[in-house]
Amino acid sequence: MANSITYQDKDMSVGDTIAISYKIKEGDKERQQLFEGILLKIKGDSDNNRMITVRKLSKTGVGVERIIPLSSPFIGGIKVVKKSSYQKSKLYFIRFLSESKLRHKLYSHK
Repeated sequence: MANSITYQDKDMSVGDTIAISYKIKEGDKERQQLFEGILLKIKGDSDNNRMITVRKLSKTGVGVERIIPLSSPFIGGIKVVKKSSYQKSKLYFIRFLSESKLRHKLYSHK
C-alpha cells in the first residue's frame, strides 16, 4: 500500500504525529475528543475504504491503537503535528520501543 495519503488537502505519511478530532455522541449531547498519536499504517486502495491506524501512549505508559476509517462522518478534522522522514510502510516495530528510542528512530533521519 501507500506510504502517504492526502486527506482534505493535508498530506500525511506513515510516521507522522497527527491529531484527530473525533465526534462522540453521548445521549443527546455531542462532544469532540482529540486523539493524538503516530500514524502506524495506511490501509485501503480507494477513498471509500481507506483506514489509518494511529498509536499513542497513555499517561500511564500503556500503548493505545485506534483504527479510524477516513470516510467516517465522525471525524471532525485531522491536523499534522509533526512530520517524519521515515520511509517504511508499516511501523509495527515501535510497539516495543521506549519513547526516547522512538523519537530518535523517527525524527533524526534527515
